[in-house]
Amino acid sequence: MFDSTLLLAWLEPVQDLLGLDVSVGELQWLWPWVFWLLPLPLLGYLLPAARSHQQQAVAVPFWADVSEGTSAAQGTRWYWKLFALLMWLALLVSAARPQYVGEIVQVPLTGRDLLLAVDISGSMDTADMPLARENITRLTAVKAIAGEFIKRRSGDRTGLILFGDRAYLQVPLTFDRSTTATVLRDAEIGLAGKKTAIGDAIGLAVKRMRESEEKATGGSEEQVLILLTDGANSAGALEPLQATEFAEQAGMTIYTIGIGADRLVVNSRRGSRVVNPSADLDEKTLTDIADRTGGRYFRARDPQQLNQIYEVLDELEPVAEDEEIIRPITELFHWPLGLVMALTLLMAIGSGLIAWLQQYWAQRAARKQQAVQHG
Repeated sequence: MFDSTLLLAWLEPVQDLLGLDVSVGELQWLWPWVFWLLPLPLLGYLLPAARSHQQQAVAVPFWADVSEGTSAAQGTRWYWKLFALLMWLALLVSAARPQYVGEIVQVPLTGRDLLLAVDISGSMDTADMPLARENITRLTAVKAIAGEFIKRRSGDRTGLILFGDRAYLQVPLTFDRSTTATVLRDAEIGLAGKKTAIGDAIGLAVKRMRESEEKATGGSEEQVLILLTDGANSAGALEPLQATEFAEQAGMTIYTIGIGADRLVVNSRRGSRVVNPSADLDEKTLTDIADRTGGRYFRARDPQQLNQIYEVLDELEPVAEDEEIIRPITELFHWPLGLVMALTLLMAIGSGLIAWLQQYWAQRAARKQQAVQHG
């Protein structure tokens, strides 16, 4: 392979068309030896001409008129030689595989596949998360804090599962962290039902991770699920511990988060009373799920604790800091190949037009001769 600064200068006027920035890149040829074939058409002139057989000529009395009408068409034959030369050059350029090598880009190495499973059942609408002298709902706190956590996961593929009566994959594993955060921000209570299908959420995560691994499209060996809920399993086809067995077999690490305050003051006509809004939270099952998969269970009673939990998760599952240096390569062979096709089309149209003109002038000369004979 070799670089060509001369052709880079030629590319400058068309860089907008190609979508390239030739000022920071370079042009190289993958198979430059192809240009040794450039003089090959000269063999047609070096080889001896075929013998011509002399035959008796046929006298055509109106040949002068025909030749007069077709002389213009005969004179255009040099165009075909020019077209053939351009096609040969373009074909060799295409066969040499020109490539545009862009500027150096530093890309973070792939960290891990990280799925978030967020409970959006009816209880997540409970306003027991104190923030700035008022209580916000559990889901509102999750949107704000988990959304920032997602944005920090540089180098990871993130995905989102929302679950209620059933579990639904909202964002497949992707490097587009902003999309994952946006879909989480737009989640609504009751979108997946009012109950809680923890087992189905884990089972869906295992299935999607396995499919991603089979496709082998940049997947990671590290597979992590962060499951956040405020209750107990009350719906779905899979029991949580049964789904956890599948996750354990797949080598998935599950971190579980139980969200909700321990006490909440409720005002009524009879006065105020203190209740436990997290009485239905199944901490034992969430702890078992995390322990069996090598994860950890966290308890979030307020937004501050929830934020601290995600900071701890950043430490337990650190973001990939190593970077890979690459130079993106853009193939350019299709441009000269397209020129060959365009020239071929023009030659076909041109030869057809010239043939029609020759026939037209011949017929015109014949009619003129007939008119002279009858006159």
